[in-house]
Amino acid sequence: MLLRVKRTPRRGILSVTFEVMHYMKMGHADSSCQVGSKACREKLRRERLNERFCDLSSVLEPGRPVRTDKPAILDDAIRVLSQLKTEAQELKKTNEKLLEEIKCLKAEKNELREEKLVLKADKERIEKQLKALPVAPAGYMTPPVAAAAYQAGVNKMALYPNYGYIPMWQYLPQSVRDTSHDHELRPPAA
Repeated sequence: MLLRVKRTPRRGILSVTFEVMHYMKMGHADSSCQVGSKACREKLRRERLNERFCDLSSVLEPGRPVRTDKPAILDDAIRVLSQLKTEAQELKKTNEKLLEEIKCLKAEKNELREEKLVLKADKERIEKQLKALPVAPAGYMTPPVAAAAYQAGVNKMALYPNYGYIPMWQYLPQSVRDTSHDHELRPPAA
């Protein structure tokens, strides 16, 4: 409580007034406000409303001093809300695009997985075919069979009388096997 003493020059009497500091925060009523009266309730309601406006102002612009101009605070709130609404719509669109991209990537992943399985099965099948082929020891030439030269067989490989199952390209030097300069060294026959 704060005690103020004033001397009025006309009457020459001392008038003492008491002021209550922080009546709202401490729960005390103002001397001009009787507890329970309509005016007191209205004053408390307005003060609570003003405090909420101050809170809104501090939330809208943190770091700046609190403004007490209610229309300006409402304008700022409208501006911030419309910005947030626009950002939310943009984020929603971005989210939808990302979800579509995720669906496409999942479909592509499944296709690649299926293709991998097909390639793996092909590889295993080819390896089995290679293992099933009779391999002659190095340097050994199988005798040519005339009847086998004209039969296509299961793997449809043509057999030539003087060539066995041993591939001969592996014995060629690297310079001869290189075909990157063939178009310069050997022009096509017309």
